[in-house]
Formats: sequence, structure tokens, C-alpha cells
Amino acid sequence: MNQPKRIPDPEKFKRIHERFQKNVHQLDIWNLKLEQLNAMMEVELCQQRLERLERRKNQMIVSESKE
Repeated sequence: MNQPKRIPDPEKFKRIHERFQKNVHQLDIWNLKLEQLNAMMEVELCQQRLERLERRKNQMIVSESKE
């Protein structure tokens, strides 16, 4: 009933292994690109927060000078 496992053809195994390595390499590249995009977005968010805080500070200064 149970068939013995076949050992794959060495050439076929080599091709599969090479394709697997290429895919892993491509996934590494995409992962780094995503990390870079994430870092860029984080910088943008920090800049927006800083600008928002500076606007509030300026508004407080203006409102204090009116008093």
C-alpha cells in the first residue's frame, strides 16, 4: 500500500533549489523595500507631528500677545 519515497532526479533538485534561492533573494529585496518605505512614512509622520506642534505653539504665542 505505501509506496516508497522516490529520490528526486539530481538535475531537477538542482533547478528547484536554484529557483527557491532566487525566490528567497527576491523576497529579501521586497522586505528591504518595505522596510525602507515604512521608515520614510515614519519620518513623514514625525515631520507632520512637529509641524502641528509648532503651529500650536505659534497660536499660543499669538493669543498670549493679544492679551
